[in-house]
Amino acid sequence: MPYHSTNQEADHADRIFNEDCVLGMQRLPPNIVDLVITDPPFGIDFRAKRPNYNRVPHRVLDGYSEVAPKDYFEFTKSWLTEVHRVLKPSGSAFIFSGWNNLKDMLNALSDIGLETINHIIWKYQFGVATKRKFVTSHYHCLFVAKDDKQRSFHPDSRFTQEDRTENGKSARYRDMEDVWVIKREYWTGDIKTPTKLPRQLVEKILDYASREGDLVLDPFLGSGQVPVVAQENHRRFLGYEIVPEYFEFASKRLETRSYRIPDLSKT
Repeated sequence: MPYHSTNQEADHADRIFNEDCVLGMQRLPPNIVDLVITDPPFGIDFRAKRPNYNRVPHRVLDGYSEVAPKDYFEFTKSWLTEVHRVLKPSGSAFIFSGWNNLKDMLNALSDIGLETINHIIWKYQFGVATKRKFVTSHYHCLFVAKDDKQRSFHPDSRFTQEDRTENGKSARYRDMEDVWVIKREYWTGDIKTPTKLPRQLVEKILDYASREGDLVLDPFLGSGQVPVVAQENHRRFLGYEIVPEYFEFASKRLETRSYRIPDLSKT
């Protein structure tokens, strides 16, 4: 069935804004967003240009800012309140979080009334070396909804019940387990922001929780990874980024339909 957007949705589709997401979302009408995918600041005093993630500092764009731990609950509650308002009853949200301030995220979700559907673990390929605790090599992804009974979900979007893995097990079951082993991406030689979600991760969420033509919102754009991958997969997009350098980078990727942008200053 072809998708027909409402006038209100069409007015806000395929646009990104260089502004605070709370102020931006307050101007949106309610119930227009089908899916939220976002990776907000984690409140951990993250040093964006440290080379311990195989980064070349001059290729990492300036501007990354964090939220103080003492402010994290109120910060989280303020933007999630607007997410709840603009999300359709049939919509859902996938919110990434580190473990440090996870309790504030969960408490804010509970206060606002977003229902937790799954607590997904994204396991990536490395962690920071430690001496007195276990290595952290995963992020949390909270799959939440405005109305669990009305939310959309598409379990056959990637594998059917008949599809099998190489060892004969159910491919759909394996893909739908709540631990996702997906490698981080290295953009060697290219311009980048300090953090970004892998394309494979964003595509998996898009497949299960949206259809072509749906409106996908990211309140914390960063490099623009969510709208770029949404655009590639025939979804409409909407997003906000407060850092001018990140906003310009995301805009360039979207306008030129470029997944990666090489660093030409050192050639």
